[in-house]
Amino acid sequence: MAAATRVLQKGISPSLVVILGATGTGKSKLAIDIGKSLNGEIISADSMQVYKGLDIITNKVTEEEQAQCRHHMISFVDPLVSGYTVVDFRNKALSLIEDIHRRKKLPIIVGGTNYYIESILWKVLIDTGGSVTESEQGGASESKAELEKLGGPELHKRLKEVDPDMAAILHPHDARKIARSLQVFMDTGVPHSQLLEEQREQDGGDCLGGPLRFQDPCVFWLRCKPDALDERLDKRVEEMLSLGLIDELKDFHQRFNDKKIKENSQDYQHGIFQSIGFKEFHEYLTASEDISQEERDKLKIKGIESLKQATRRYARKQNKWVRNRFLKRPASNVPPVYGLDVTDVTSWETTVLAPALEILDCLQKGEQPSAQPIRVEGVESRNKRSHHMCDLCDKVIIGDLEWTAHQKSKNHLYQVRKRRKSEQASDQDPSPAEHQNVSARQVPVQ
Repeated sequence: MAAATRVLQKGISPSLVVILGATGTGKSKLAIDIGKSLNGEIISADSMQVYKGLDIITNKVTEEEQAQCRHHMISFVDPLVSGYTVVDFRNKALSLIEDIHRRKKLPIIVGGTNYYIESILWKVLIDTGGSVTESEQGGASESKAELEKLGGPELHKRLKEVDPDMAAILHPHDARKIARSLQVFMDTGVPHSQLLEEQREQDGGDCLGGPLRFQDPCVFWLRCKPDALDERLDKRVEEMLSLGLIDELKDFHQRFNDKKIKENSQDYQHGIFQSIGFKEFHEYLTASEDISQEERDKLKIKGIESLKQATRRYARKQNKWVRNRFLKRPASNVPPVYGLDVTDVTSWETTVLAPALEILDCLQKGEQPSAQPIRVEGVESRNKRSHHMCDLCDKVIIGDLEWTAHQKSKNHLYQVRKRRKSEQASDQDPSPAEHQNVSARQVPVQ
């Protein structure tokens, strides 16, 4: 407990610990281990774990694990009575961190949900008045939901009228983001783009938003080799199934969602329905009672495979966010990130926990840890807001990196080949009128 005593005495560095990583890498285990060793308390930054019930599908820590170290922000929102937004989370989490600091303990943030983590680390949300920030609760939520029903193109047209700068950087079909920008303007009377620019101009702010909220946070990134992680995630899905995942989903649908099922009005874009598992098992859970057992079994197997694929995709998305947000983007207010290899969990104590505690101990004493933060060299700045129109694919692409990726995509290359063949066919089979003059036509050299 010597390290814990030192943390309590100084109480400044690190101001908090943030544990990042893909699902299945052991973030909760490391948080509990650090919490027990350094007198810490854990704040879950998972947007699905705030909801009551559905413990298996949202992969909550067990009651036994919670008893080892105090946890916050788990199982306190009714999933079908009220929604819970990043704004609600930010406000409650900051209050908790302040209280934990006041009690001379170490806050440990475990993510989870990327934008939840960002809302704690940086001042990245736009205050729209009072204590509500980009409010989606109460009447504001209903207004935003009504806006989204209008669809991306109509919303984009409206946003162009009140905030052309914001409209230029948002995809015309991204109804949720466009609706949010319109809601900000409706609540404040100020264009969203102007408020963001003012935020970036704050002392310590930069191109990504406002300044860091806390000085000297310690950020850990749990990394695992892709093949090993995929295997681990597939096994975890099987374990969730053995624990009763299907029955948990069935129970939720039957008890809370009968009316929505009958109306076929499930909203998989908001609230608990964003959790992986609902979309994947939708066909199975809502199948007619008249289908055969063989057909039902096929739908179940299809759901299981879809769940495994979705879980692997989500893990890659989480890691991509860490690279982009912390390691690749040119920003002056990004804290250092310490990597921990969790590929082999059989040596957890020596390869994960011990290095993490050593880093924390050195940071508390103002010393340089033997482990160096991760650095990505040779990353060039890019324009995230550049606007590109691909006539071949009839798509709008926002951002230089996204445009480059689109040009290399299978769909785009297919369209290129298709047009080339069409042009070649046209050249080889000219119309009668063109045929009379073909010998006189100059054909450019390719």
